[in-house]
Amino acid sequence: MQSIRLSRRKTMAGAGALAATAALGLPAVPPAQAQTPAGGQAPGFYRYKVGDITLTAINDGFAKRPLEGFVRNAELSDVKKAMAGAFLSQDALNITFTTLAIQQGGKLTLIDTGNGDSGAPTSGTWMANFRAAGFDPKDVSTVIFSHFHGDHINGFRLKNGTAVFPNAEAMVPSAEWAFWMDDAKMNAAPEAMKGAFAGVRRVFGPVAKDVRQFEPGKEILPGITPIAAPGHTPGHTVFALSSGDSRMMIMSDTTNHPALFVRNPDWSAVFDMDGPQAAATRRKLLDMVSADRMQVAFYHAPFPATGFIAKDGNGFEMVPVQWSPAI
Repeated sequence: MQSIRLSRRKTMAGAGALAATAALGLPAVPPAQAQTPAGGQAPGFYRYKVGDITLTAINDGFAKRPLEGFVRNAELSDVKKAMAGAFLSQDALNITFTTLAIQQGGKLTLIDTGNGDSGAPTSGTWMANFRAAGFDPKDVSTVIFSHFHGDHINGFRLKNGTAVFPNAEAMVPSAEWAFWMDDAKMNAAPEAMKGAFAGVRRVFGPVAKDVRQFEPGKEILPGITPIAAPGHTPGHTVFALSSGDSRMMIMSDTTNHPALFVRNPDWSAVFDMDGPQAAATRRKLLDMVSADRMQVAFYHAPFPATGFIAKDGNGFEMVPVQWSPAI
C-alpha cells in the first residue's frame, strides 16, 4: 500500500510540473527525457569575467599521452613522482584542450580553435560545447591564433576543406607565419615535422592573402595585447587581456599540464621545439604573473583551465579559480 501511495505522489508531482511548464508557455518535457544521459558529462563550457569582458572557456576533450619520453629533460621516475603527487595516473597523461571565446563591444573573438575533426577520438567536442554555450560559428568576427600546432588551428578548417567560421578574420603572429609558411624551412625540416608544415598550409592556404599578421607588444583588438613567448614554437604567443583595473594573461602553451610544468618550470615537454628557450620563457612569465597576482588561462590545464599562480620554492603552483554559478 505504501508503494502505491509513493507512486501516486510521484505521478501527481510530475503532472504538476507539466502543468506549470504549460502555464509558462514552455515546451513540455516528460521527466524521463529531462534526465542527464548516463555515461556523459554536462556541456564543457564555463563563463567568467575580466572587467567588462566576458570569457567563455570551451573544452575540446582530451588526448592520452604516455609518460615515457613526454618530459625530455627529466627522469621518468621523477615525472611519475610528480604525477603521483598530483593524484594523477602514473601510466599516461590526459592532455586537455580549452580555447577561449571573448565577448566585448558586441563582437565575438576566439583565441585558437581546437582540433576540429583531426584530433584524437577523445577530442572533437569543441563545436558541441560551443553551440551549447549559445554561440554560432557565423557570429565569430575574429580568430586569433597563439601558434600553429594542429590542436590549435585544425578547428578553423575541416579535413574536407570547409571553413568553420565563414565571417571571421584570421589573425596570426608574424614570427609564426614566417616560420611555418617558409618553403625552405619546410623542405629542410625532419620528416616527422613535414606533416605539421602541410597542416598549416591546408588550414591557411585558402585564405593566405587575407590573413592579418601582428607583432608583439601592440594592442590588436581592444584590451588584447600579444606578448612574444618563443620556445614552444618560434612565434608562440601569449596574450595580456585588460579591462579597467582587471587583467589576465592567456598563457597558451607556455606550460602543458600544470602539475608537471608549473611545479617544474625548467622541464621541457616533447612538444617544445626549443626546450631551453621554452623553459626560460615559462619561468619568466610565471614569475611575472605570480608577482602581479594576475589571473591566468592555460590551453592544457584541467577545465576550466583558469586560476592564479603562486610561487612555491624553486617552482610554482597553480591555484584554480573557485567555480561560480554566476559571472
